[in-house]
Amino acid sequence: MGFRKDFLWGGATAANQCEGGYNEGGRGLANVDVVPIGEDRFPVIAGKKKMFDFDDEHFYPAKEAIDMYHHWKEDIKLFAEMGFKTYRLSLGWSRIFPQGDETEPNEEGLKFYEDIFKECKKYGIEPLVTITHFDCPMHLVEKYGAWRSRELVGFYENLCNVIFNRYKGLVKYWLTFNEINMILHAPFMGAGLYFEEGDNVEQVKYQAAHHELVASAIATKIAHEVDPENQVGCMLAAGSYYPYTPKPEDVWAGRQEERENYFFIDVQSRGEYPAYALKEMARKGIKVKMEEGDKELLKAHTVDFISFSYYSSRVATTDPELLEQTAGNIFASVKNPYLEASEWGWQIDPLGLRITMNDLYDRYQKPLFIVENGLGAVDTPDENGYVEDDYRIDYLSKHVEAMRDAVDQDGVDLLGYTTWGCIDLVSAGTGEMKKRYGFIYVDRDNQGNGTLKRSKKKSFDWYKKVIATNGEDLSN
Repeated sequence: MGFRKDFLWGGATAANQCEGGYNEGGRGLANVDVVPIGEDRFPVIAGKKKMFDFDDEHFYPAKEAIDMYHHWKEDIKLFAEMGFKTYRLSLGWSRIFPQGDETEPNEEGLKFYEDIFKECKKYGIEPLVTITHFDCPMHLVEKYGAWRSRELVGFYENLCNVIFNRYKGLVKYWLTFNEINMILHAPFMGAGLYFEEGDNVEQVKYQAAHHELVASAIATKIAHEVDPENQVGCMLAAGSYYPYTPKPEDVWAGRQEERENYFFIDVQSRGEYPAYALKEMARKGIKVKMEEGDKELLKAHTVDFISFSYYSSRVATTDPELLEQTAGNIFASVKNPYLEASEWGWQIDPLGLRITMNDLYDRYQKPLFIVENGLGAVDTPDENGYVEDDYRIDYLSKHVEAMRDAVDQDGVDLLGYTTWGCIDLVSAGTGEMKKRYGFIYVDRDNQGNGTLKRSKKKSFDWYKKVIATNGEDLSN
């Protein structure tokens, strides 16, 4: 049977990794703007690490990124040439509300996204919009402490009221928070959180998480009220955990790791805090403050579908001797000896995608949407900017095949698939450009040098064929 006839093939980007134009069109500063390139670039303790402004010593890649702010028409035309059915993008919160706490939005910012959505519609591309993809206005970070403050729920609600009404009829598919579980692992990148000396870090994280969960339920409520056609999804950084050995302790360690990630989606999909999370919080002395009506709000406004990113599976063990860790989307894991790895140490596991899809579908019984999957690699272009990226084609074809098996053989209900970084963009983890994912090469290096010229890679025509055949022809 294969994929449904209306399967949504496409690609994904994030405003802070591709848009640039950080000080144009009335836009305000966001947390992602002030993070320089390099390892360990995210602040933890205020004043202890790079914070809260630009300096002359560092390069800040999000300032210009790949300058999609001025190239979006050209880029969308290339997406249309590949045959995209959908394009996942995010809104820059500070482009619409520069400070975040204003009453009235910035019209120039609203118009910018309206024009993009209309351009997508011109080509028959359905926008899939992430409301918050790691973006938090710096004013909200500095004045309120970002999502640790309950006041951000109201500011987010204001944002949602504006965008759902303004873009009614232009956008049908929405995601409330990108990789919402990232707040536990990269709090400043994920939610603008930083910590003062003496903070109970876990308490702050889970209180901020509660505020985001309430905000997500409010967004879902507003979206359905404004337009019953709206479909709202949650989004997590996914990847099933394998026990390193059959030892029951390793199996249990994997279960505990998965619960930490599924906690958010359990709430957003099922509408209440799971018993295991309440017990764990009690053991840790975490007391999440809930306001009157929060529980009812979460229960009444659950998401319509489950979206997720998948780059690799993970491994869990209780053996302290197994210290060799592998990288991967912030989530370090014990190295799996049966898997190969990318140049950045992310282990490659196509079957793991099928396993993850089944785990999620069995758990929630709601439609799934894979909104990030791809291979970060160093691409070497020829004099015309052409890249022979057979390694990327190999990676993606094996993952699409596993995805197809999950749909065809296992009965998983899958809405669509958007590869990550369909055009080269700035890495979220390190701020690098050399870690490329796209079908389209962008002439720009790690320090911002280059012409920004766009050129097609070999994978461009491969993905065009995949879309045209609805995933049947995966040949190189």
